[in-house]
Amino acid sequence: MAETSSVKPATASPGFFADPVTRLRVAIVATVLIVWELVAASGWLYRDVVPSLHAIALALFKLLMNPEFYWHLGVTLGEVGAGLLIGGVLGLIVGIVLGVNKLLSQAYESLLYYLGPTPKIIFFPIMIMWFGVGPGSKVAMGAVSCFFPVALSAASAMRQIDKVLIRVGQSFRANAWQMATKIYLPAMRLPIVNGVRLGLGVAIIGTLLAETKLSNRGVGFLIIQAYSLFDMPRMYAMLIVLFVFAIGANALVGLAGRSDSIRQR
Repeated sequence: MAETSSVKPATASPGFFADPVTRLRVAIVATVLIVWELVAASGWLYRDVVPSLHAIALALFKLLMNPEFYWHLGVTLGEVGAGLLIGGVLGLIVGIVLGVNKLLSQAYESLLYYLGPTPKIIFFPIMIMWFGVGPGSKVAMGAVSCFFPVALSAASAMRQIDKVLIRVGQSFRANAWQMATKIYLPAMRLPIVNGVRLGLGVAIIGTLLAETKLSNRGVGFLIIQAYSLFDMPRMYAMLIVLFVFAIGANALVGLAGRSDSIRQR
């Protein structure tokens, strides 16, 4: 009599909606979309203030099929990227200097905390006088917006570095550049990534605000143009594109930080 071997049934992997966090997120998004569509169909608000989801989807399709939009999007991405690079590098340098020098930290770091929450749009007239009405003033707005969160994150991270690591670098007589690249930056990786993620968000906001105030190019210009023409579906479509771009860029920065952390382990 042949022996029958007991075979374990394969355990089914949990589905996408098995995670309660995922279910909650889907429920929130679905609720928002349903409420939006109900408000659009109710006629409570002025026509097209809350357009239907179909009208927004149609405007989004037309927008993505328009080659001119990608030129404006490229202008905005270039300005945001340049502002993030300039403001991020300057913020990182200032943060390291304040973290190393206790006297400078006591003298100037409080100023960064006071100026950090200040709406950066108040600096835009100065940026126009310094850099003109072209892309330079928009890049400057993005750089100023990005500078403060990166500088404050770097300064705070400097104080959390293990003193043993600093003493090891000093015992090997490392110069300032070697201390920064071999000791400070690797130990500050995660706080710097978080600071860059915050800086990215405010750089996008600062650049778009500058484009809406005085510009004839960029997504901010297109948004204020659609608003002026009361083309609300097109305006919401561009906001969706910016929303997706911001989420994607933020996810890429976070992924870069996690991959560096995994490699160092």
